[in-house]
Amino acid sequence: MKSLFSFKIYDSVQNIPDTWDTLATNNIFLSRNYIKILETAAPKNMSCRFIALFCDETIIGISITQFLDLSQIPSFGARDHCLRNTIRNFIFKRFGSKVLIIGNNMLTGQNGIAFDKNTSKETVIRLLKEATNSLEKDLKKQGNKPHLTIFKDYSETEINYFDIPEFDSFYRFSTQPNMIFDIRDSWQVFDNYLTGINKKYRDQYKRASKKVAGISKQKMSLEDIRNHRERIHDLYMNVAHKAAFNTFYLGETHFEIFKKNLKDHFLFYGYFDNNELIGFNTLIKNGADIDTYFLGYDENCQKEKMLYLNMLYDMIGYSINKKYSRIIFARTALEIKSSVGAKAVNMYGLIKHNNPFVNLFVSRTFHYFEPKIEWKERNPFK
Repeated sequence: MKSLFSFKIYDSVQNIPDTWDTLATNNIFLSRNYIKILETAAPKNMSCRFIALFCDETIIGISITQFLDLSQIPSFGARDHCLRNTIRNFIFKRFGSKVLIIGNNMLTGQNGIAFDKNTSKETVIRLLKEATNSLEKDLKKQGNKPHLTIFKDYSETEINYFDIPEFDSFYRFSTQPNMIFDIRDSWQVFDNYLTGINKKYRDQYKRASKKVAGISKQKMSLEDIRNHRERIHDLYMNVAHKAAFNTFYLGETHFEIFKKNLKDHFLFYGYFDNNELIGFNTLIKNGADIDTYFLGYDENCQKEKMLYLNMLYDMIGYSINKKYSRIIFARTALEIKSSVGAKAVNMYGLIKHNNPFVNLFVSRTFHYFEPKIEWKERNPFK
């Protein structure tokens, strides 16, 4: 008898099937516990829905989707000069403010889809496209017809799964790479890493360490995060406003909800100068990987104390000591991450404007709005 393929779209975690986590065992960002966070602590301009794919009654695929209304945020970023910002903000709000993402826009990497390895990739991708079409229609009925539909963050191999006719109208793009730090088997402690880098970069580490003398680092509990809520949000916004391109801003209680749901899988470290919180970083345990999450700092302290660079070294030290395999440093700050040993891994996506005429110009205009950043790759290792 011929198998029957189907899909269901859920707007609440409590409604997803009990078998959901059987496909999320290798990625915490697809797990029920994590998507509870998306449901309760997503940015104000984001709504999430969850897709399950079935063969008869058996779940064969899961996906996270995010609908973003960019008209609800005042600016997309302040990196570029005023004229570029003005043009970009106007065009996005007029022609691209409603964005449907198949994937997770809050992370870097393929954290939006998982499927049963015994089912053909083409079958899963084709069924996911059907579900996406249905979701677009649902959003349109609610008055939120997406301008843009994006499938984001696939490796060079994974993006080829989409080489089927259903995606012929999509433009394939690549922006900033994912910076990944591979931890060598021979590194048992942080000093092994320091021994493996050349003198120039050992001197960089020594300079940074001297700058941060007197700063105390503290692993913060849920109560600690709650008690420093306003200061944490201020430090986060200080960094977020300087980003190249923002599609959302986190709410004040985001990190509390994260810690409450993921518990020991979510690490929050505060940096204090005379009992004043001057910076923080966050890490997420994801199997053999450590994923970096959002951070924040006081700009003056960052320059004086080389705070960001010291945070990178602290993340490396923790991950080596705890025997992790990789650190997912994500995109942004490519050169400084490269200087500590992270390597650039290209990520790819697919984008389509849902107005067929405007879609003809997506490939020509895409890099105007998010041009590739020029940076110099470093290699600190001997």
